[in-house]
Amino acid sequence: MFESLQEKLGNIFRKLRGRGKLTEKDVDLALREVRQALLEADVSLKVVRDFVRKVREKAVGEAVWKSLTPGQLVIKFVKDELLELMGSSSSRLELASQPPTVIMIVGLHGSGKTTSSGKLALHLKEKGHHPMLVATDIYRPAAITQLQVLGEKLEIPVYTLGEKQTPVNICKGAIKAAAQTGRDIIIVDTAGRLHIDEDLMKELVDMRDSVQPHQILLVVDAMTGQDAVNIAERFNQALNIDGVVLTKLDGDARGGAALSVKAVTGKPIKFVGTGEKLEALEVFHPDRMTSRILGMGDVLGLIEKAEASFDMEKAEEFERKLRTQELSLDDFLQQLQQVRSMGPIDQLLGMIPGMSAGAMKNVAVDEKQLSRIEAIIQSMTPLERNSPVVLNASRKRRVANGSGVQVADVNRLLKQYDMAKKMVKQIAHMGKGKGKGMGMNLPFPFQ
Repeated sequence: MFESLQEKLGNIFRKLRGRGKLTEKDVDLALREVRQALLEADVSLKVVRDFVRKVREKAVGEAVWKSLTPGQLVIKFVKDELLELMGSSSSRLELASQPPTVIMIVGLHGSGKTTSSGKLALHLKEKGHHPMLVATDIYRPAAITQLQVLGEKLEIPVYTLGEKQTPVNICKGAIKAAAQTGRDIIIVDTAGRLHIDEDLMKELVDMRDSVQPHQILLVVDAMTGQDAVNIAERFNQALNIDGVVLTKLDGDARGGAALSVKAVTGKPIKFVGTGEKLEALEVFHPDRMTSRILGMGDVLGLIEKAEASFDMEKAEEFERKLRTQELSLDDFLQQLQQVRSMGPIDQLLGMIPGMSAGAMKNVAVDEKQLSRIEAIIQSMTPLERNSPVVLNASRKRRVANGSGVQVADVNRLLKQYDMAKKMVKQIAHMGKGKGKGMGMNLPFPFQ
């Protein structure tokens, strides 16, 4: 996400940092390039004009010319305005003081509305809530079945009265059922249309007025670019939405919708979809996204993913083995699996400061290769995993056949393992007498 914008802004900022002093002409030239980069990222023209104007007003002020690092100050102004553009702080879901909280999910066909309903239900379940999904799309074939399948996967109940009841009656029935079964959050998956029309809006307005939801969230496909902003504006005018769920952000290299929605509608982005998996829904943090756009990474986000994915007991055991140099291929495999559980590796790399789009171009992340490593180790016997030295030619052929790879792939993995053990030995030697634990948790398959 934001790949092209990140790369272009990175190039502009490198030029600014290289200048000892800036003239007004330098600032105008840089801002012209920033303007071009934002427009190419599909950010709304009106938003871009306001953005550049505000940055220029700050950048031609006296403070810049007196600063020892005027280039860095201009970069700071760009960062401040980007943050203002997306919302200065994260916007939380407003929950009812008296449950159940009713959340109405609206949007067009194809935006990921039903899947986002399931993802949101899982997100809230993991936060300790007891959500219920409500199927009110009585028009689209198999829409109710789709939500029921999702609910079954997530072990979250789905309330439906079939296709013969009205959406309003279904919602009212769901509220009663939630109160009786102790469900504190109701997520209503509404019907969509291929385009915005009067019938769609009238039905949604009727539902809103009858059910009076505590939150109305609009699901918008980030891949539609400027259309996403127009759709958000129309829905907001009709329903006065409370926030936006931006889907498919991982597939949008431009990201203009994320930069425009808040500015155009005045309503915050509350969640972003970053993948196809049901776990791939994240709270939208404007400050973290701003840092990522500017190539400064998202360290907090990376830590949160690690904390959610890593087993602390296994991590402590791994650290003990690091110190005593007792690493086996089983440990190698566990580290790989824990790192992969955090999400796609290229997304994780993008959260590391300095790993801009330009830097990432030379980094080849082959998820299939990681799967092959798992298959190779899992094809070994317990003895072979703990003592790889026993792997002679015939054993290697058996492991290669069992994992569907070549013997050369097995040899390559064993070589990586030996290199990792040597590195650990060196680190352990350097760490002697320098205080307690090294606090290390290295994903060895990425040496």
